[in-house]
Amino acid sequence: MKKRFLIFSLLIFLPSFFSAQNGSADLKSDSLNTVILSAYAEKIQKIEQQHLTDSLKKTELELQLNTLKTTDNLKKEQLLKQIQELNEKDLKRIEQKKSEIDSLRATVKGFPVKGFFNDTLFMVYSRLGSFSAKERAEAINERVQKLKGVYRYNNDSLKLIEAETTVDIVYAEDIITSITENDAIWNNTNKSALAKKYKNKVEQELFKYGTATNAATLVKNIGLALLVLIVLAIIIFYLNRFFRWLASKIQQQENKRIIGIKIKNYTLFDAKRQVNALLALTNFIRWVLILLLVYLTLPTLFSIFPWTKGFTGTLLGYILNPLKKMTHGIWNYLPNLFTIIVIIVVFRYVIKGFRFLKTEIEKGRLKLPGFYTDWANPTYQIIRIIIWAFMIVVIFPYLPGSDSHIFQGVSVFLGFLFTFSSAGSLSNIVAGLVITYMRLFNIGDRVKIGDITGDVIEKSLLVTRIRTIKNEIISVPNSTVMNNHTINYCSDAPEKGLIIHTTVTIGYDAPWKKVHEALIDAALKTNLILEEPTPFVLQTSLDDFYVSYQINAYTKEPNMQANIYSDLHQNIQDSCNERGIEILSPHYRAARDGNMTTIPENYLGKDYKAPGFNVNINK
Repeated sequence: MKKRFLIFSLLIFLPSFFSAQNGSADLKSDSLNTVILSAYAEKIQKIEQQHLTDSLKKTELELQLNTLKTTDNLKKEQLLKQIQELNEKDLKRIEQKKSEIDSLRATVKGFPVKGFFNDTLFMVYSRLGSFSAKERAEAINERVQKLKGVYRYNNDSLKLIEAETTVDIVYAEDIITSITENDAIWNNTNKSALAKKYKNKVEQELFKYGTATNAATLVKNIGLALLVLIVLAIIIFYLNRFFRWLASKIQQQENKRIIGIKIKNYTLFDAKRQVNALLALTNFIRWVLILLLVYLTLPTLFSIFPWTKGFTGTLLGYILNPLKKMTHGIWNYLPNLFTIIVIIVVFRYVIKGFRFLKTEIEKGRLKLPGFYTDWANPTYQIIRIIIWAFMIVVIFPYLPGSDSHIFQGVSVFLGFLFTFSSAGSLSNIVAGLVITYMRLFNIGDRVKIGDITGDVIEKSLLVTRIRTIKNEIISVPNSTVMNNHTINYCSDAPEKGLIIHTTVTIGYDAPWKKVHEALIDAALKTNLILEEPTPFVLQTSLDDFYVSYQINAYTKEPNMQANIYSDLHQNIQDSCNERGIEILSPHYRAARDGNMTTIPENYLGKDYKAPGFNVNINK
């Protein structure tokens, strides 16, 4: 109940709050309006001074005309001609006033004279004597308000009295207001008709006030207000019951129809969370409906009593005015919206055209000289980004608020922030693009970058990821890749094969042909080594104690180098042992007397015996 009372009180005091917020803006507008009317009054005053001079002259001429004898026709004609010229001058004066006033109608607003129920009876635009238009309206307001306490409605109580330059609306001996020629011109009528119109409005206001303030009307209005409040309470009561029933139904469907929300294997909402979310949503809707009902009821209550009818339009205006502005804004923005839609559609079809070319190049149906198929996708991505960026530049002037200094300042700030916060990332992105077009490696290639050897498992704009033979994932920034030499073991392997090689050192006592035969035989026994081209041996150096033999063999499985080298080394040992070739690097000496051979026993004959020592004595 406290919460509802607080909300209800807040809604009641909203008009005064927003009125205070708009007060400063209204004050500025009134000041500007006063300045314009003051400038207008100065011009009118000059015209009136000339009119006063002409009026005195006209009166003097009329007196002369009346004193002439009937036989003095020549003089009479001269006087009549002068009076006619003054009348024509007076007509021109009135036309000049009208043109001045017509030029101000679109920009100037008058000052209202309020009735007893804060409704506007008429507007005051022109000054009278020392009173400005604003002061004059305030004075008329005070005089009209005084009629509430003393007036007993009578058709003869208000009278119209014509003065020399005005028509006065008089009650008893008090002048309520005086209607001038300027007032009549502002209202496109004459003084008498305007005075009669104002008199009728004041009489109607007095009659309405008398009717509204009698006891029967007050009782009726209070009863209507109570009825509105009772209807509101009944609606809110049943609205609450409906939402309680809806909440119970939602809870009953837990783990039945409400089973949660899943995105693939991820549970975004389980049944309990989904129920709680639905309950929170229904509670929010309930409060929105209650507040809307209360807000719409307030204008109805205010419209019942004449004193508060002015609040009705104010409260409805808080909803209707924003809606009108939104509607007008959307309607006025439709041409720009259609332009943006056309631009987006055109650019989408341009991107689709480039995507078609990309697909054709990837599938090999379209071949461009010097353009490789693996360039198709990155080139398409670059072109797409450029096209989208250009599209945004084209659309930008058509966006709402694009000419706002705040909008432009935020755009500059975001560009500045992006530029300076991503300097390192941009270098990696540029390096990634260069690597792509250099065609250093592809996904799955066995490479060596600096001291890192492994298979490429990911290429992105920022990093290259490598899995080593020990299943270690190493992320190498693209700028680092560019600054190091890169060895690709797979680029020519499918066609020409990769030559794997290893070096053994054998003593000079072993015949080199026999060693060649042993190494080639070992290579041919190794898995994944190709028979064609045939493995070959290179003698890379003749050292002090041994010869360096390098076995070279072809394979088309560069990613299996570790296994191939391991098998090859095993086979080299077996092949050399089978042929009685000892691998005794780096220092082999021929002094074999009394020493066991280094060849394993299973490769030696059963009658093998270690040789004895030979001793030579020189006398």
